[in-house]
Amino acid sequence: MFGLDLLSKTTRHLINGFETNFRQGQHQLEKWLGDSGVMDDASLSTLAEMSDAYRTMAEDLLLHPLRFASAELDLGRKHAALGFYTLARLAGREKQPVVQPEKDDRRFQAEEWRKHLPFDVLHQAYLINTRTFLNWVEHMEGLPTSGRDQMLFYARQLTSALSPSNYPATNPEVLRITWERKGMNLVDGGRQLIEDLRQNPSLFNVGMTDRSAFEVGRNLATTPGKVVYQNELMQLIQYTPTTETVSKQPVLIVPPWINKYYILDLTARNSFIQWLVNQGQTVFMISWRNVGPSLRDKGWEDYMQEGPLEAMAAVTEATGEERMNVIGYCIGGTLLGSTLAWLKKKRRNPVISATYLTTLLDFSDPGGIGVFINDHSVSGIERMLQRKGYLDGRAMAFTFNLLRENELFWSFWTNHYLKGEKPAAFDILYWNTDGTNLPARMHSFYLREMYLNNRLIKPDSLTLSGESINLSEIDLPSFFLSARQDHIAKWKATYKGACVHGGNVRFVLSGSGHIAGVVNPPYKEKYGFWTNDALPPDADDWFAGANHHPGSWWPHWLDWLGQYAGEPVPARVPGDGNLNAIEDAPGSYVRVKAEEATKN
Repeated sequence: MFGLDLLSKTTRHLINGFETNFRQGQHQLEKWLGDSGVMDDASLSTLAEMSDAYRTMAEDLLLHPLRFASAELDLGRKHAALGFYTLARLAGREKQPVVQPEKDDRRFQAEEWRKHLPFDVLHQAYLINTRTFLNWVEHMEGLPTSGRDQMLFYARQLTSALSPSNYPATNPEVLRITWERKGMNLVDGGRQLIEDLRQNPSLFNVGMTDRSAFEVGRNLATTPGKVVYQNELMQLIQYTPTTETVSKQPVLIVPPWINKYYILDLTARNSFIQWLVNQGQTVFMISWRNVGPSLRDKGWEDYMQEGPLEAMAAVTEATGEERMNVIGYCIGGTLLGSTLAWLKKKRRNPVISATYLTTLLDFSDPGGIGVFINDHSVSGIERMLQRKGYLDGRAMAFTFNLLRENELFWSFWTNHYLKGEKPAAFDILYWNTDGTNLPARMHSFYLREMYLNNRLIKPDSLTLSGESINLSEIDLPSFFLSARQDHIAKWKATYKGACVHGGNVRFVLSGSGHIAGVVNPPYKEKYGFWTNDALPPDADDWFAGANHHPGSWWPHWLDWLGQYAGEPVPARVPGDGNLNAIEDAPGSYVRVKAEEATKN
């Protein structure tokens, strides 16, 4: 007992000394990086969290040596098996690999990784070490779920960065290409890296697609229409009808302002907007402004007042209709929910039905982004917002890429910079890199009150424009569409919001993720969707009783909307109502790039 007690005291003394020196070094590094301007407050906050994560791992190693020793023994057994595998291959015998990549891991798919023994052993050793390390981190004791997720995130960033596929000398496919092209792949890759650095001044983001292949208004966002209203925060587009008659009640779409609206208006075949117009609907779309520091004080209330509320009034002016159906996508849906609750308190009723696409109303499970949601991180972001006046949309895009780092960062790094491949022309990836900036006041409110404090779901906890709001008081029919593989708005989290929402609620679950699960035109006949007329309290119970349907959810939703669309009326041409056309769609706001907006 005395020996164990002495060992424990000695270990604790070592940890205290280690932590003191670590903190001093971390503080000096952060001070130098901040004073030199190399990193902003948000980046320094992230660096501090990474440092804390790695420090906690080191402490766990010292405090639980037996658990670490067990992991070491398991690691040793697997490496011994890899040694026998190596000897068997040297002797010319076929033998099953000790470990293989996951089915969706494309880093080691090239035949060179198995054909050449050194690289076969190298990539298997990497996989063995990585899985052992991540398993050890996952089973660290005394951590809350959020802390464990954060540890795993930073551990995963480290192991992904160290993959042999990311470096020319340890990637056999890159070595072969370099030999065949006499090094020109590295020259081409270097040029592309320089171009990506030029395209992202002061903020590097790996190039994903051929930017020259797309232009908003030329081959993206091409559905014909007119801008019929605008203010400081948005332009309102009314689309040109393609049918002789349209449904009486118009449709207003509130897209996210974290990204640009044309995710719903990509190429004509994949455009939800064009499809909806072709179904005989009068469609209006909010196009949010890409803000700069001059709009730093625009808050959530301003987005509500100058967004959906002014848009609703403009739709009435343009069509003469007092009521309409409204769609909200992602954070646009979050804004829609808070707006409808505010309208209820005001006893105003301009909306007939509400549709929510992959929308969080309950933020108790924020998905992958949750690794950044804590008071320390949010405070760091708020300090940066206070200084700059806005959140750079490119930084947010980079953050989301790190949630699936191998797929959305390192694969492009390897293909474009090491193999020298020209980026492919892919419309969704172009949209993904076309970032939008967020005003300081609004983004601080969103992070703290929605994500951190989860106040939207609490009755009368939030006050907007003088009214406390309560989602359960909304008495409209609503349609919630979520996506089963969505890692941004996880479907079980969106289901919680649907259960709190008042009125007659229908919940539908699409296949695929946050984008493909929504942008799923019928001609593709992909993914399918689940329906269940009941809405039990538990999401798993809902899914257990749901029926699966092949194809797109779009026609199913349109059938639901038909109950609230009204009888046919003559088609409405933009500019023929009480609002004059300002300019052709897609308008000028959507064309402004994130870096250009910062000059205003």
